[in-house]
Amino acid sequence: MTDAYEVIVIGGGAAGLSAALVLGRSRRRTLVVDAGEPRNAPAAHMQGYLTRDGMSPAEFLALGREEIARYGVELVQDRVIGIAGGFTVTLAGGRTVRARRLVIATGLKDELPNIPGVAERFGRDVIHCPYCHGWEVRDQAFGVLATTPMSVHQALMVSQWSKDVTLFLHTVAESELTDEDLRRLAAAGVAVVPGEVAELTVEDDRLTRVRLTDGTAYPREAVFVAPRPIPQTGLLEQLGAEMQETPFGRYPVVDPTGLTTVPGVWAVGNAMGFGEQVVNAASAGYRAGATINGELLMTDLDTAP
Repeated sequence: MTDAYEVIVIGGGAAGLSAALVLGRSRRRTLVVDAGEPRNAPAAHMQGYLTRDGMSPAEFLALGREEIARYGVELVQDRVIGIAGGFTVTLAGGRTVRARRLVIATGLKDELPNIPGVAERFGRDVIHCPYCHGWEVRDQAFGVLATTPMSVHQALMVSQWSKDVTLFLHTVAESELTDEDLRRLAAAGVAVVPGEVAELTVEDDRLTRVRLTDGTAYPREAVFVAPRPIPQTGLLEQLGAEMQETPFGRYPVVDPTGLTTVPGVWAVGNAMGFGEQVVNAASAGYRAGATINGELLMTDLDTAP
């Protein structure tokens, strides 16, 4: 037997839970399907979310789950493996559910540079976002690991939080830096070190050095990296949503509420775009939830006898 819901939210992070909260409070029968793989799991704290600054991501999600439960929203830890016509959703656990509307909040994954020490320290003293972690490592000795010419921008940005910044070119050739890049780096006081990085050295559970393949080691206390974002948008593509190429991967074309080109399907959070921090994702989920409730209401009124 297939259980019927008004809305199924696929993904239980900030965006998905926010949409579910609004829908539950709107008295919509809602199901959240969550695989339990939040992008920010490696981080001990999240910052920049008013009144939640410094809260652990795990605590944030736990409170969100408690809140949606108050309004009758169901949550199952499972994975969607297929969506058939009419929004019939098959779960890995064998259950089949159906919805009138879908919210895709499947987020993205971070693919880290394959350098010893990077993955092990990610979310601690190997970080990627100065707005998320810059304050916590302020005035320390920073390294920036260049994997694309865009890493110059990252090095310039983090110089706001420390005046001791070294850009390790790693896989970027010096010839790829423009005159403007070099001028700005010099103005910001960012040192530029050519050569490939071999590993990050850790002592007493803290990052201490960046070592190059030639053996040279540079004392550093925090290293910024730029992971390659892997959007988890396979379900959207399966549904036939129009996608667009961006510098950060393929994302769906959406309107301001998150509605995709597939009627009845919304995308929110990092399933919608790369730059959605937790606070932005929660906002996007709220907008989608409110829009869906109103759209369902008007649809039912227009088809009422």
